[in-house]
Amino acid sequence: MQENFKLPKGLTADKDVRTQYGALCYRVVNGKPQVLLITSRTSRRWIIPKGWPMRNVTPDGAAKIEAWEEAGVRGKAEQDCIGYFSYIKVAEAKGEKDLPCVVCVFPVKVKSLAKDFPECNQRRRKWFSPKQASKKVAEPELREILRNFDPGKAR
Repeated sequence: MQENFKLPKGLTADKDVRTQYGALCYRVVNGKPQVLLITSRTSRRWIIPKGWPMRNVTPDGAAKIEAWEEAGVRGKAEQDCIGYFSYIKVAEAKGEKDLPCVVCVFPVKVKSLAKDFPECNQRRRKWFSPKQASKKVAEPELREILRNFDPGKAR
C-alpha cells in the first residue's frame, strides 16, 4: 500500500473528500499479467471500474459490484486495498459541484467477462499489460498502482 498518500492542496479528509472503491481487474495469460481498463461514460478516457460505498456491502464487495456493472467482470475481489488514488469527479448535472474523491483500489481476479452487463452500451473495455495500462490513465497515483501491480501478491 502507498505510504505517502497526500490529498490535493487545500482539501481535508473529514469535510471535502468523498471515498470510492475501485476494482483493478486482472488475469494472467501465459504467465504474464493483464489488467482491464474501461472508458468513462462522458470523457471516454481510460479508467478502472469504481463507485460509491454501498449500505451493508464491504469495500471489496462494492469494488466487485462496480466491476460487474461497469465492465461485465465476474471474479473474486481481494479484501486488502493495494493503494489509493485521487481525482476530481466532474459534476454531471447543472448546479452540482465537482467532487474531490479518493479511490481505494482492490484487485479483482477475473474469471469471465459477460457480453451483456448493465453499462455495456456506455463503455469500452480493453486488456493491457500493467505497464501499458499505466500509460493510459490520467491519475498519477493510479499510474503507480498499475505500474507496480504484481498479481502474485494478490491472492
